[in-house]
Amino acid sequence: MITFDEQRLERHFAAFVSLAEAGPGLTAYVEGLEAKHRRIARALDASQLAGLGLDDARALLETAFTARRKLYPFFEQMGAAALRGALAALVQGSAPADVRIAAFCAAPPFPAAEGREARMRSRKLRGAAQDFAAELLHFGDPQAHPLMTRWVWDANTSSGALRELMNVPESAARIALEATPETHAAARDWIVARVSAQGIYRDQHWWTDLLLAMAYVEYFRAMTGGTLGSDFMRASTPDEQLRKLLGIEPGRERSRVKCAASVH
Repeated sequence: MITFDEQRLERHFAAFVSLAEAGPGLTAYVEGLEAKHRRIARALDASQLAGLGLDDARALLETAFTARRKLYPFFEQMGAAALRGALAALVQGSAPADVRIAAFCAAPPFPAAEGREARMRSRKLRGAAQDFAAELLHFGDPQAHPLMTRWVWDANTSSGALRELMNVPESAARIALEATPETHAAARDWIVARVSAQGIYRDQHWWTDLLLAMAYVEYFRAMTGGTLGSDFMRASTPDEQLRKLLGIEPGRERSRVKCAASVH
């Protein structure tokens, strides 16, 4: 049975509070997440989604760090109408969240996975689609859906922010924990309980995201590499990396969405 370690969370909590107090302040991070929520919820509202175009999809991708360099060319191939249908099924469907995410990942016309390199590319593209779908569900309705991206927990590699909170040996290669909505909801509830113990009762869903991101950033900075690649490393400070991971970086004129197919 997997259990979480309160002392580990307390360390990440203290690290995040120190980071925030030395930088923009706690409120700035919460406001950034709330602004992302409003933007995505507005775009995915039924009345807006009915008219969503490719430019709108590109704007949504801007907020999803692990997806914005990979998916847009395939959205173009789908066309706006097919993409709207896939998004509507994702956010309005009645199936369990993981089933809807899987269906969304199957919608883009990703190339056939024939050969080792092609299989690796296919896994990266589907992983990016999974992360994008998970972000849309979470930021569209953060109370209903915990954040279920791969950097939070990737069962295939037994890695992610949740591992940094677990009572497991550092040497454990595999951890028997599935990346289901139930797993993510249980982890969120555990973190919320710890946040409540600190006397924090507002914006607990955003505090959960921030603490998970802090745990991942600290893990990443302790390693010589990482699954998020060189683009993540170009953000040199913990504050920059945390904002990049959560998609709440300051805006800039030049788009960060890649329009040519890339998996790098």
